[in-house]
Amino acid sequence: MEKISEAFEKVKKHQAVEKMKMLVGMEVEDEEAAASTAEDSSFGFVDDFNRNCTLSTKQRLYGFAICLAAGFTCTCLSMLVFFNPIKFGIAFTLGNLLSLGSTAFLIGPKRQLTMMLDPVRIYATAIYIASMIIALFCALYVHTKLLTFLAIVLEFGALIWYSLSYIPFARSMVSKVLFACFDTEF
Repeated sequence: MEKISEAFEKVKKHQAVEKMKMLVGMEVEDEEAAASTAEDSSFGFVDDFNRNCTLSTKQRLYGFAICLAAGFTCTCLSMLVFFNPIKFGIAFTLGNLLSLGSTAFLIGPKRQLTMMLDPVRIYATAIYIASMIIALFCALYVHTKLLTFLAIVLEFGALIWYSLSYIPFARSMVSKVLFACFDTEF
């Protein structure tokens, strides 16, 4: 009877892990089955890369948490140097890159790129990545505080617009609210 209850507990834990995988968008299949499928596939470069770079669910969650915490820390620490736009731009952009990269641990880099290049958010993604590059360029090479500050403002706006692209109808709602607020007709 004790063995049956232990087996039942293992099944419950496995079901909870499977539900968590589904919640974060990961593929739901046994890790052993995934390993055997990878061994049966052709031996191309991409297959070798995928086989050698697979992470367990626990490793993915640890990577996500560490990357997200590091990004959040960089973003918060950037507030300490807010009045020095060059240092602020570097720390803020590094925090954004780490936070953006953290989701790649959960859903995988291929799926994240597919989602980022989705026609619904391709322009938001392009503007967001371009604004990060511009902010780093202004901070590291131009060393102009005014241009760096303007690039940071652009990056922050692009971050908000990019984030809103993942919420259904959020961008259209924000656009309507802003248009209503700044409408000059009475």
